[in-house]
Amino acid sequence: METTSSNVRIKTADGDMTGHLARPTAAGKYPAVLVIMEAFGLNAHIKRVADRIAAEGFVALAPDIYHRQPNGVVGYDQLPDAIRLMTSLTDAQIVADISSAISVLQADEGVRAERIGITGFCMGGRISFLSACTQPAIKAAAPFYGGGIGGLLDQAKNINCPLLLFFGDEDPFIPNDEVARIKQTLAELGKQTEVTVYPGAPHGFFCDDRESYRAEAARDAWDKIGAFFTKHLKS
Repeated sequence: METTSSNVRIKTADGDMTGHLARPTAAGKYPAVLVIMEAFGLNAHIKRVADRIAAEGFVALAPDIYHRQPNGVVGYDQLPDAIRLMTSLTDAQIVADISSAISVLQADEGVRAERIGITGFCMGGRISFLSACTQPAIKAAAPFYGGGIGGLLDQAKNINCPLLLFFGDEDPFIPNDEVARIKQTLAELGKQTEVTVYPGAPHGFFCDDRESYRAEAARDAWDKIGAFFTKHLKS
């Protein structure tokens, strides 16, 4: 599907937050997906993911969660800078930013306001899970290798949407026993959840700009999120 993209400004209590907005060019109302960046910022990879999601028939918005900080994009070889940026955020700020981004989508005449999902990678995976816990407007959430999700399980009782979670079993930041605990807790809570763990996949396996990229796992995950968002947001 042919798409177009633009930069947008999203009003927040702490000033404007920029974002990358991609959408089908054909007229109509489409479901929407928030695409949440890695710890490295709103970079070209995340914008490409948003563009790919738009090509599947969604309005995709990738907000700059680092809008409070200067120089909010760092290279994949600059992990200490990424950690510095990531740890500058509070969950209260994140929840407020996601709420603001949702409001922009809900006000968009080309969006089905009752059909908004979220996906995210690395830090964005955790944010996607947190958003499922705190944002009733989220109707489907697909976090990728979200470090720290295990620390949010006390909020998981508030989740009211389907979840699709991706991990690699060779992720040094997310131990396999934490993944097992996440899966068990969500099952005990009766949440509609699918967890996919890719053998031999490290952290960041979806990103083709990183050495950790694993093409087979990335292709399979892409097929799964496409089917997931189609099922839960296009109906």
